[in-house]
Amino acid sequence: MKLTRLSSLLCLGAALVSGSLWADNLLGPQTPPSRPKNIVIMVGDGMGPAYTSAYRYYQDNPSTLEIEQTVFDRLLVGNASTYPAPVSGYVTDSAAAATALATGVKTYNGAVSVDTDKRPVPTLLELAKQRGMSTGVTVTSQINHATPAAFLSHNESRRNYEALAESYLNTEADVMLGGGQKYFSGKLIAEFEAKGYQVLKDAALLDDVTRPKVMGLFADVQLPWAIDEPEARRLSTMTAKALELLSQNDQGFVLLVEGSLIDWAGHNNDIATAMAEMHEFAGAIEVVEQYVRQHQDTLLVVTADHNTGGLSIGTHGEYRWDSQVLRQINASPTQIAKQALAQDEWQGGVSSALGFTPSDEEFDLLDKARMQGEQVLTTGLKKLIDQRSNTGWTTGGHTGVDVQVFAAGPASTLFAGHQDNTDIAHKLISLLPKPIKAKPKPEKAQPDAAQQAIEVKTETEPKAETKAKDLLDSQILPEQNAKPAIEVKPNTKLLENDNQGDANEALQQAQELLSEGAESQSTAPVSQVDSQDYPLASS
Repeated sequence: MKLTRLSSLLCLGAALVSGSLWADNLLGPQTPPSRPKNIVIMVGDGMGPAYTSAYRYYQDNPSTLEIEQTVFDRLLVGNASTYPAPVSGYVTDSAAAATALATGVKTYNGAVSVDTDKRPVPTLLELAKQRGMSTGVTVTSQINHATPAAFLSHNESRRNYEALAESYLNTEADVMLGGGQKYFSGKLIAEFEAKGYQVLKDAALLDDVTRPKVMGLFADVQLPWAIDEPEARRLSTMTAKALELLSQNDQGFVLLVEGSLIDWAGHNNDIATAMAEMHEFAGAIEVVEQYVRQHQDTLLVVTADHNTGGLSIGTHGEYRWDSQVLRQINASPTQIAKQALAQDEWQGGVSSALGFTPSDEEFDLLDKARMQGEQVLTTGLKKLIDQRSNTGWTTGGHTGVDVQVFAAGPASTLFAGHQDNTDIAHKLISLLPKPIKAKPKPEKAQPDAAQQAIEVKTETEPKAETKAKDLLDSQILPEQNAKPAIEVKPNTKLLENDNQGDANEALQQAQELLSEGAESQSTAPVSQVDSQDYPLASS
């Protein structure tokens, strides 16, 4: 009985091993390569550590005891410092930070991939393009904003939007998707089309695009806030299309994806809009994460360029942060304010959009703000949301805290632990294919002296004279002021072979040809003599 059972177990084990080997052969190698073929770098603009923590609680299901993980928790590997060049202190702007991430060079705030002396430095996307890879950017700001510009171009100031837009003609990027119609004139768009670009202004047309090159300008400046168009999933959709198009290159690709408007919401101290932008960015990360699972030769690196707003999860000494208040809001404070100004009975619309009914005192404050216009009412709504959720802010600008780094795919372990933002660039650049070296031109085999001399016999006379002169010059070092018709002693080292006799005879004939040529030239006019391929020796 025991032997029968043992035999059965052994057979089962063999079957399992056989099945495993069959599956491996069917599915291909399961071990990812050590170096990626494709690289996707994703930047949550302004996404400091408090944003990813807040997003975790924003996504939490209150009906469960556990706090669920997000894609940020799943992919976290390290962190990075963000300070710019010393001339700009410790707190960076987006241009200097993006330059560090794209080139590995620290620079001053406002610089677009130029160093502190305003000299251009090569970017990750430029180097990738030089090595035969496809390149692309998908962003929710204008495509010529600081971060995408730092990966694609060079300028001493991020504010030179029109110049940056024009410079994109020379980038040869395969995919550029985002906003920015304002900065691309009809004439400039025609130039892009002349270079083979499909230029789209309607995001719905993106579905029909089947090949690069494509430039999508889907808004005048920025794309709409995600909170106002929750079903559009604009960044996720653009990212999926970029992956589809760039994958057509067998040499691989490098793609930059930026959640640009996280930063813009942070500057506005707008927590509801910021969380919706975080959700859209997280969705785009999950699109790429799924691509990495299906294409194990693809590296994903996610980080932030800096922290914006000094977001605080809890404030005023209260140990509380109410994320559920934020989840109920279905429009941006800007949109709510516009609607309130357009309606006489505005209170109901405000309550519906906020997901809660303000108190009489809160409505009084909003009414006073409404009488002062859209901007003041928008500010009043943001303050009300902060009070209800107990959200704090320290600034309307940036702060100098370190940011997190997330990664998956081959070589993702390189990004573990603490590093500087320039280190991220250096690591990514080191993972690009080796530069394509130009093949050296094959040198013509030099015939030996005997062969050269023999060939002289078959040349026409002018060529023979020139070749004879070249041959003689190669055999001797003529004395200064030597006459053309001189006795030439063959170089015995060159002629120590079976053809020595033939070579001596050929050299002698070469000398005679040269002497005859010199005599014939002596009767020619000076102008003709000076025009010859070689000068006559002077006496």
